[in-house]
Amino acid sequence: MQRRTFLAAGAALAAPRIANAQAVDRLSYVPVADLTVLDPFLAGPDVTSIHATMIFDTLYGMDRDLVPRPQMVAGHVVEDDGKRWRLTLREGLRFHDGEPVRAEDVVASLHKWGRIDVLGQKLMSVTDALTALSDREVEFRLKRPFGLLPTALSKPGTFVPFIMPRRMAEIASSGKLTEMIGSGPYRYLADERVVGSRVSYARFDGYVPRQEPGNWQAGGKVAHFPRVVWTIIPDPATAAASLLKGEYDWWGDVTPDLAPLLRRDPKLTVQVQDLIGGEMIMRFNALYPPFDNPAIRRAILPAINQSEFMTAIAGDDHALWRDRVGVFSVGKPMSTDVGVEVMEGNLDKARRMLAEAGYNGQRIVVMVAGDYPALSAAGMVGADLLKRLGFNVDVMTLDFGTYTQRRASKAAPGQGGWNVFFNLFNGYSRYDPAAHLGLSSAWAGWPKIDEIEALRERWFDAEDLAGRQAIARQIQMLVWRDVPYIPLGSTYPLTAFRGLSGIERGQAPFFNVRRA
Repeated sequence: MQRRTFLAAGAALAAPRIANAQAVDRLSYVPVADLTVLDPFLAGPDVTSIHATMIFDTLYGMDRDLVPRPQMVAGHVVEDDGKRWRLTLREGLRFHDGEPVRAEDVVASLHKWGRIDVLGQKLMSVTDALTALSDREVEFRLKRPFGLLPTALSKPGTFVPFIMPRRMAEIASSGKLTEMIGSGPYRYLADERVVGSRVSYARFDGYVPRQEPGNWQAGGKVAHFPRVVWTIIPDPATAAASLLKGEYDWWGDVTPDLAPLLRRDPKLTVQVQDLIGGEMIMRFNALYPPFDNPAIRRAILPAINQSEFMTAIAGDDHALWRDRVGVFSVGKPMSTDVGVEVMEGNLDKARRMLAEAGYNGQRIVVMVAGDYPALSAAGMVGADLLKRLGFNVDVMTLDFGTYTQRRASKAAPGQGGWNVFFNLFNGYSRYDPAAHLGLSSAWAGWPKIDEIEALRERWFDAEDLAGRQAIARQIQMLVWRDVPYIPLGSTYPLTAFRGLSGIERGQAPFFNVRRA
């Protein structure tokens, strides 16, 4: 901590010159990492989701109580005993290129989202037909009632059901979008993009907010700033020094060791941004040896001490992290501590289990995101732990953009692939089995665990909360058995800003933020 404080104090002299945050009527922001992936359907890092939330809109929006509210839709009608939903778009919705938002755009966007998202796949599996009845009417014809339809279409977090022009949505999931055209409150300024330095947005004057007050992702989304500019500052000490000097307004992800320094400035607000709490995980590639063997994955569990990972990520302030946590968001309805005692910090036991499982010393590629502080800390602790267990570890330190792209590769570890990476789920992305990306065989790592998939299906059909909680406990026990990933603890990341109001907790939405 003393080293960080010293660096921050001295960094003011070395910091790059950034225009004073209030010299022009713009909001200036420092994200946790550079925006290297633009397409929200291609990759799921938080920085991409935050970027996409500015540009794109959704049919429904989740409010602070996680209740879905109409957003792009004026309303819906449910008929045929819940098997037919007709959604009517609001009048006057337009994309940034001036074209009206049509039902055909909605259909194409939802089909693309439904191929890649866990909850989207479930919705599409119970959908007989998704069609455009007219320019403003979309119809779902379902095989059976599915009351979570608005919840699915308002899903925040990773792989959000954003609506984009049909021509963009029809680009294959493996393709790269060459344009960013949405219907949200801000436009992406591609001609001002400077890789590794700056991302710029301008207010979309054709956006018509809803009349209800803003409520997280729901209600009126008002762009109070004509421009929003992201400045990329990879070094946290430099970012802290620049914020203290008033060179920008908002630092999206404050490293905990620098929070005391920032709190000394009475003009700065330092607060927890994700009240649900994120979860750090160790993810395995189940396609290739040695982690195609569940017994080898399971052998690592006894060695895990979540507090070691959490301290490396979030420091000694226990208010910023939780250990002894399981699969689902802490304190939320599906959360359970069943079986967490398998993570006991016992290296000798883990070594014995690893030998019994048949690990034969093959090299494993462990990816570490060197420019993302939380992922870097978790990666270095995790790689060291794997070495101490006897794994032949090759640490591959990458920038966050390359890291994100490489983890999507199914190539062999020695040919551009990987064996282990670390990921930070935001709170909603592990809230329950419906949204939990880590339980999916479709996400990076590709573990196919039929019993978990079957339990997820049963969870959707459970009649009451008690039934869903019982299934969540069963799912967690299967995670300890087959280990698609290992939970490493729950963190509550900090954000800091100067002279702003209207900042919502959760993934940083820039609408409804104004000068205090």
